[in-house]
Amino acid sequence: MKRQTGARFPQTRMRRNRQTKWSRRLVRETTLIVDDLIWPIFVTSGSDVVETVPSMPGVMRYSVDRILEPAKEALSLGIPMIEVFPHTPAELRDAKGSEALNPDNLVCRALHEIKSACPDLGLMCDVALDPYTSHGHDGLLEGNVILNDATLEVLAAQSVMQAKAGADVIAPSDMMDGRIGHIRDALDASDLSHVQLMAYSAKYASGYYAPFREAVGSDSTLKGDKRSYQMDPGNTDEALAEVALDLAEGADMVMVKPGMPYLDIVARVKSEFGAPTFVYQVSGEYSMIMAAAQNNWIDGERAMMESLVAFKRAGADGILTYFAPRAARLLR
Repeated sequence: MKRQTGARFPQTRMRRNRQTKWSRRLVRETTLIVDDLIWPIFVTSGSDVVETVPSMPGVMRYSVDRILEPAKEALSLGIPMIEVFPHTPAELRDAKGSEALNPDNLVCRALHEIKSACPDLGLMCDVALDPYTSHGHDGLLEGNVILNDATLEVLAAQSVMQAKAGADVIAPSDMMDGRIGHIRDALDASDLSHVQLMAYSAKYASGYYAPFREAVGSDSTLKGDKRSYQMDPGNTDEALAEVALDLAEGADMVMVKPGMPYLDIVARVKSEFGAPTFVYQVSGEYSMIMAAAQNNWIDGERAMMESLVAFKRAGADGILTYFAPRAARLLR
């Protein structure tokens, strides 16, 4: 925006445009709409299960036979897409993440169920091995080393399987080098060239993921940390390099994760590439707002909406947020 020159008080009074609600609406630079929201949901084992995630107030896990409840709610609210994450039972986890390649696993069954009943709802699937491995890492582990290239084969097979089950968007969150190109080639070779890729391009080794790990059941399994493949929080230029590589390899959309602590990264990515840019308001961000609101330390509704507008203001085209249904109701 071109800055005004020669403006001075009292001829120029900035408050004039702020004094009424209708005027503030007219001059607002950034607007949040329901179309900007993606709702992450959790599917769990068993039947007739709707259970709370203790560290994420208001967030539930649903068994496959109850998964249509949030799906139909999203559709009724106008939310364009949901992302499905599994809470895999401990007995189905192993060192190789074998359950990730089971075409009858929780995610695939949930996708079939939702796509059959809600064909107009976008479905996105996370691609990584941490919900399926006994060691809690996103890739195959040998000793203390994550095997990058061997993991790519598993991720590609997982992606094809999820796409065949009904996923419209595949979202690799593993941060292995070369995984976007590998997955794109596998999808194209399987006559799935229409399936979109949203790359978790700048995913940081963050302290804000703990509630999510409880939600998918990997909080007690993770051995060590993920700093050898997730990004260092001190780096920004590296994020641009990651985005450039993912776009060159065939990503249709890119993502920055977490959200609020990395607004500068969102802004740089959008400014540099102009590609569809998304941001994930992660579990820790959600839980902090919810905890403060429950203690009456902040106005939770106001803080929620302010945080979502901040992502749009930074340049995000869309936001993955556990607040999606709540925000959608307010926006409608």
